[in-house]
Amino acid sequence: MKRDFSPSSSPSSTSLKRKRNAGDDEKYKKSMRRNTRDESIDLENGVDMAIGKLDGQLLADYVAQRTKRFQCDLSLVEVEDKRIPGKAFRDTSSWEKQRLLEHLPDFLEQYTSRPGQSKNLNVSSKKMGAPHTIVVTSAGLRAANITRVLRTFQTKDAIVAKLFAKHIKLKDATAISIGVGTPSRLLDLLDSGSLSSEKLERIVVDCSHIDQKRRGILDMRETLQAVVQLLNRPEIKERYGASTGGIELLFY
Repeated sequence: MKRDFSPSSSPSSTSLKRKRNAGDDEKYKKSMRRNTRDESIDLENGVDMAIGKLDGQLLADYVAQRTKRFQCDLSLVEVEDKRIPGKAFRDTSSWEKQRLLEHLPDFLEQYTSRPGQSKNLNVSSKKMGAPHTIVVTSAGLRAANITRVLRTFQTKDAIVAKLFAKHIKLKDATAISIGVGTPSRLLDLLDSGSLSSEKLERIVVDCSHIDQKRRGILDMRETLQAVVQLLNRPEIKERYGASTGGIELLFY
């Protein structure tokens, strides 16, 4: 009796066919994910609209996923240690306007009305270098633009400041109500003691903004890691979800 060793019936041929099918499935899934994101991208205005549709728990999952992607060597335990709890995030998915730069002041006014928080964004504490709001963004030029639009909340006694210099002496400056900077610079200022989180009520992460390469603050290794490090500082993380003296995260 002759055995049939034709390519169509050989085990190796069948295995290769299965591998090809599995590879095609994976390519299809990647293509679908890419197409889904493409639909949420407004490159003309530099906005990724998908971020704004996520509630607090989904944002926590998303940040954890990005952390694992850029730090593949982390164990599951280490990833969990770096995880930002869902209770830290203010749900802003009800915001109906596009998350453009010019809409940021209105966004802040709508989502700063919780009990125990400053009712007005144009007030500051008596403690120098201790803003009630910090805005975290990806680059210095973007920080300058955000500072400019938020100066609608500035008064002679409450400054909206771009936090750019590592050596800036905020303690000796006029009281700051809102500070804007990159995550690495904010970390430097906190480490040096020039910036204080004592009076901090909210951290706004400028995560919907993207550059011409479609990269946002959570899409680049350096900025993502700095954001996660900032949000995990013990003096900040321990105040997430607190009924008094709490800090909440707003992802714009």
